[in-house]
Amino acid sequence: MPVLDYIETKEGAKRVAIDEEGYLVNMDDWDESVASTLAERMELGQLSGDKLEILKFIREYYKKYNFFPILRAVCKNVNKPPDCMLDEFEVPLVAWKLAGLPHPDEPVISLLTAGQSPG
Repeated sequence: MPVLDYIETKEGAKRVAIDEEGYLVNMDDWDESVASTLAERMELGQLSGDKLEILKFIREYYKKYNFFPILRAVCKNVNKPPDCMLDEFEVPLVAWKLAGLPHPDEPVISLLTAGQSPG
């Protein structure tokens, strides 16, 4: 995906490239301030500690397996109730974007929009 825009974190300390749909161009640009800035751009308000914990787990899982984790596995691994993903993010695709993962392909977008895990 080509760079469409840049976001600047609240503190102005970091400027990162995003694509036309708001996904980070470079996954390694992510940190908590970037996630918070993305959430604000999406009008989701501030990210709670629980949400950040979920996003960090998703990122680590994706880095290790190059795949989005099963939704209930996320909750189990962060010691939250089984539906924590849907409770915290409503649509898992939002968590994907906030976690700074690469722009997903259409089949993945469809699954995550429907609240399902890919695979």
